[in-house]
Formats: sequence, structure tokens, C-alpha cells
Amino acid sequence: MFLYQPLEQHDSPETNPIPTGSKRQTKFITETLRIPFLLMLASTVAVIFFFCSYTDSFHPIVDSIVGQLGYHEKTYAVVVDAGSTGSRVLAYEFHHGYLDGRLVLDSELFRHSKPGLSAFADRPEEGAVTIEKLLQEAKGVIPADRWKDTPLVLKATAGLRLLKPEQAEGLLQACRDLFKKSGFLVNDASVEIMDGTDEGIFSWFTVNFLLGKINGRNTVAALDLGGGSTQVTFAPKDVSQTPLYKDFMHKVPTFGSHIDVFTNSYLGAGLMAVRHAVFTNGMPSDLRNLSSECVNPIVKNKLFRYGTEQFFISGKDNPSSTTGEPQVDYDLCASIVSSKVLPTLKPKPVTLKQHEISAFSYFFDRAIETGLVDPINGGETTVHDFSIRSREVCQEANVEQPFMCIDLTFISILLEEGYGLKPKTPLKLYKKVKGHEISWALGCAYNLLTSNQRLQP
Repeated sequence: MFLYQPLEQHDSPETNPIPTGSKRQTKFITETLRIPFLLMLASTVAVIFFFCSYTDSFHPIVDSIVGQLGYHEKTYAVVVDAGSTGSRVLAYEFHHGYLDGRLVLDSELFRHSKPGLSAFADRPEEGAVTIEKLLQEAKGVIPADRWKDTPLVLKATAGLRLLKPEQAEGLLQACRDLFKKSGFLVNDASVEIMDGTDEGIFSWFTVNFLLGKINGRNTVAALDLGGGSTQVTFAPKDVSQTPLYKDFMHKVPTFGSHIDVFTNSYLGAGLMAVRHAVFTNGMPSDLRNLSSECVNPIVKNKLFRYGTEQFFISGKDNPSSTTGEPQVDYDLCASIVSSKVLPTLKPKPVTLKQHEISAFSYFFDRAIETGLVDPINGGETTVHDFSIRSREVCQEANVEQPFMCIDLTFISILLEEGYGLKPKTPLKLYKKVKGHEISWALGCAYNLLTSNQRLQP
């Protein structure tokens, strides 16, 4: 309306002071509109900048420019993952985002060693030596003048939970003594057995952090399969529909807010724990030479370590197997696995199927080893693919992978019968996202650097 109003009055000289002549009229209009136009342009630019400054896509641009100018404020954290089958050290380098101060992951060191701490249950000092070697690797990537400001923690998982209390405490104390001499920032809580809840929450945080979904409504569910336990963590779309979750809900801090998530760690439903339960099914506790329906009859006396114990496993003859085509009786094996796994899954994560799912650790390892996904980049498969592949593997006489049949049978039962996922449910399997390891250690490091509180209410 404003643009056209002066032009409607041009034929009344007494009421329209516009100079005569088309050039003078144009000049007058241009000068009249210049200031509003400039104000509008400035406002538009300001709105665009304000909008961009609060979108994740703009943060990397600004941070890149600031980083090139040398203004990044670096901070570090070191986390030791003392798992049931091995120990891993992850040393992280972050910087604080220029616009909002959030932590941005720059790089990490990942090193691992085998066996896990639990293998040194009666030799705690030897176990601490394996951790010391990993700490030396971390010291190689963190400036020496920053060690005293860099938090260091060791979190032991299911492997130590399954030891006798005095054995676990002996290992923890040996590591505490080591940490006190490390030069890093430590306290009395720096070495401990991690609660399964924390393990699940930290894994969920890591996946969503790396995928850039931690602030959104469409977060992904995280399935972490370890040796002694498995964790399921997701943000329910409607908590009121699942009152059985109320004792398993936790508030997870995010960037200036929080997300309510369900998490549970199912102790005894880890890959190695299930192997042990199936292999020793109905057998005397002191027997070490075992035969199993879930192992091909061609397999003889294959070593299986579980904690501090060693077993020698052979396959068992069955009606489905012949001399020419030795194979596992899949249905019999599956029934034994189900009897060991399903009772451990309480509460059942009945609404997990509503979410996009990311699975890692042994889920990823077994998928790449059997050709379900790319061994470098990972990829997407389905619950049905795991089920089909498990039947195929159980028909193969493969002495190089003697326990693959039981592992895949367990995974397919866990996903479909245990978690209630449909056969067509897609599973995104990763080891890394954007070059960073998917590990609960990243969530733990972030928590160390942003809060003195645990990621629990």
C-alpha cells in the first residue's frame, strides 16, 4: 500500500508536492524508499544470522573459522573401558563451541588390549600393568602440561560384576594405586564398577551425539551387546503407554535441556554369558570338557574362556547331522538359547520397535564377520537377515568360527523374541560415526567435562 499511494495522487498539484518531470519523480521516490529498504535489509540479515546461530549447521562454520584463527579452547578426558573380554583406552580432545560453549569433539585415541581385567582376578597387579600400558598411549596424545587438568576414569563392566567381590575389589584397588601415580586428575570415584544404567545411557548419548540428534525429538535407540550383559536405551514416544517403564526412566542432560529415556542393562544376556550358560546347560559345575547342541559335530575341543575359567567345547551329534553333512540341529539349539536368554529380559522393551535403531559392539562384529554389512563402513540390515544368516551358519561345518552358530542364533532370538522386533525392522550397524568410535566412553567423557553429577536423576 505504501509503495503505490504517492503515485495515486500525482494529478493533484495542490496536494502532491512531488516535483514535476519523470526523472525528478523517480529520484524522489528512490530517496523516500531508501531508508525503509535499508532498515528492512538490515533486519533480514539480523534474522538470518540469529536463526543460523541457533542451528547446528551453522556452528561448524563458525567453529572452523575460529579454529583457523587459533581461538579454540581445548579440553581433554581419558576413559578406560575395562570390559569382560578386553580393556580399551579412549583419550578425547574437545573444544568449546564459539557460539554457545557446547563441547565439540575434535579427535580421539582408541587403543585396546586383551584379555580383560577379569582374567587377572587372582593376579591384580598384573591386571594393572595392562592398564598402565594403555595409559602410556593416552599420555602420548595429551600435552603433558594438561595432564593435571584432564580427568581420568576407569569403568569396569559386566566382567568384574560377575567376579567374586574380593576378586573385583583387588583389581580395582590395584588400578586406583596406578591412577594416583598417573599425573592425571583423579579422585576416589575414578575407578569403579560401572552401573549398568550408566552404561546404557552413555551409549545412547554417544550414538545420538555423533549423529547430531541429541537435541531433536527423533533420537535413535541404542542397542549395545557386550560379553556379560546387553543394554537397551531409547526415549519413549509416550511414557504413559508403558507404566512398566517407570522404574527404568532417567533424565539425561542435553544442551540446556534434558530427555527422558528408558534404559536397562540385562546382566547375563551378553554374548559370552549366553555361550557359557548354553555350554554348561545341565552339566556338573566342575566339568571343563563340554559338548553342545549349538556347536557343529565336526568341532572338537575348541577353547572357550569365560572370566577366569577355561573350557574345551566340542559339537554334539544330532539327528539332523550326517557324516557327509555335519550340521547343528537349529531348532534344538534355538530352544536351549531361548530358555537361557528370555528369562533375563525383564522388563521387555515392548515399544523399542517404534524407533530407529542403532546397534553396535558384538551386533556389529558378528554382522561383518558373516557378510551382513560392510566391514569398514557398517550399514543396514534387518532382524530377518540375522535370522536367515543364523540358520545358514548352523548348517556350515566351519571349524574356523566354531561358535558363530550359537552367537547368531542368540542374536536373532534376542532381537525378535526378546525385544519384540518385527522381522523387517531395520538395524543400523556401526563401529564408527564420522570417524569416531561408538562407545559408551564418549558419553562418559562428556559427562565428566560438563557436570559433576551422574547421568541419573
